[in-house]
Amino acid sequence: MTIDASSIFNAVVIINAIFAVLTVFREKRDIAAIWAWLLVLVFLPLVGFIAYAFLGRKLPKNRLFKLHKHVQMQLDERLQEQRSQLGHADKTPADDVVRRNRNAVDMFMTTDSAFLARQNKVHIFTNGNDLFHRVIEDIESAKKSIHIEFYTFYNDRIGNEIRDLLVMKAKQGVEVRVIYDSWGSMGTTRKFFQPLNDAGGHAYPFLNTRSVLLDFRINFRDHRKIIVVDGKIGYTGGFNIGDQYLGRKKKFGPWRDTHIRIIGSGVFGLQARFILDWNATSTRGQINEEAVQPKYFPVTTTKGNVNMQIVSSGPDSDLQQIKMGYIKLITMATKYCWIQSPYLIPDDSVLDALRIAAMSGVDVRIMIPSMPDHPFVYRATQYYARQLAEEGVKIYYYGKGFMHAKTMVIDDEIASVGSANLDYRSFKLNFEINSFIYDEKFATAMREIYLNDISVSQLQTPAMFNQQSLWLKFKQTFSRLLSPIL
Repeated sequence: MTIDASSIFNAVVIINAIFAVLTVFREKRDIAAIWAWLLVLVFLPLVGFIAYAFLGRKLPKNRLFKLHKHVQMQLDERLQEQRSQLGHADKTPADDVVRRNRNAVDMFMTTDSAFLARQNKVHIFTNGNDLFHRVIEDIESAKKSIHIEFYTFYNDRIGNEIRDLLVMKAKQGVEVRVIYDSWGSMGTTRKFFQPLNDAGGHAYPFLNTRSVLLDFRINFRDHRKIIVVDGKIGYTGGFNIGDQYLGRKKKFGPWRDTHIRIIGSGVFGLQARFILDWNATSTRGQINEEAVQPKYFPVTTTKGNVNMQIVSSGPDSDLQQIKMGYIKLITMATKYCWIQSPYLIPDDSVLDALRIAAMSGVDVRIMIPSMPDHPFVYRATQYYARQLAEEGVKIYYYGKGFMHAKTMVIDDEIASVGSANLDYRSFKLNFEINSFIYDEKFATAMREIYLNDISVSQLQTPAMFNQQSLWLKFKQTFSRLLSPIL
């Protein structure tokens, strides 16, 4: 009996389809991700399964939850001490903003135990040179501890400058701890941090990944950006550590991002998040009984005007806390909701929130880059930009370099600055951190920055999107099909 090639081919197709279905349905995931992975596995039989091995499997949560639960109990004790101090602080205008938006504050306290940090001093940075000049000054002045966590810590000019400064501080007896993402810091090996380790400091890739090429958790990235100095000064936002973030790469030109420097009780949220991530990363599964020390949470005497909550999210939780925060702000807006994000790949819940706001007369604006850094991601971003423009959302292409800021501001009252983009990856796959800020002056400052950015941006009308070529629209539509796994 002879078996022809077509029979073999049909059998392979059927077997591949069966394995694709069994593979995708082994773990709980949303419908969009199921169809996206089925598309990849069915039409790319071998390559698809290799991709799934690295990108499709969900993160084992048991180890992370075990570590977090233990350390969270200690953190709650430290933060309770701070709450008792903050409760007696003088009333400020920002407290009225909190009162008017109390349900948003309560939501973050419920979903992420994010306590309300009052009376902070916050400075906004939109230029990498200004930011790192101040960061270097603060690191140089450190007396007790320096905690750094970044998605990208490149082995380049600014990366070496920061690393060498950390080595110097470690030699002075300052506790230096660094977490970096092995994928985001591609090209930066453990050898790069050896001088720091030799000086008494410590640097680990997030979750102690040994090899990017053999990391089956490669789809779950530590996208957070955190600096805490002596438990008193904190930084977070969109900048990473690398020359391109200072506008030194011709490919991107001037780099437009947003970062904030915090002095006050808001730093405790950054410190707590770093400690949780450090404990999960450095102990290799062993609970660190000394994870939380009083020196990391000094009592603050700052008398600022800004109230805030530090909110984190990631694949170790199904709540998608930052996404819920974005939706909450969008639906609370009555006058305007202005957003900046380099990647615009929202899920249906965020799309509906944006649609409802725009159709209710809210001035909804979204600013995205005018150039790609990831081809598939950018085409998917263009697809959703075109769709939202047709539904009344104002889409702006930033025209002075690369737009990387992840911000939202509503009604001159509330703003968000952080690491989370408006996309699937930030909502479900990445470990992210955002500050949600309640203060009229801060929100007004964010609005003015946005207006300045609009002056170098171009409004994309539905008519302009309709003039795009059929080939470009096809690439956008195809990329959109893969959006749940980009």
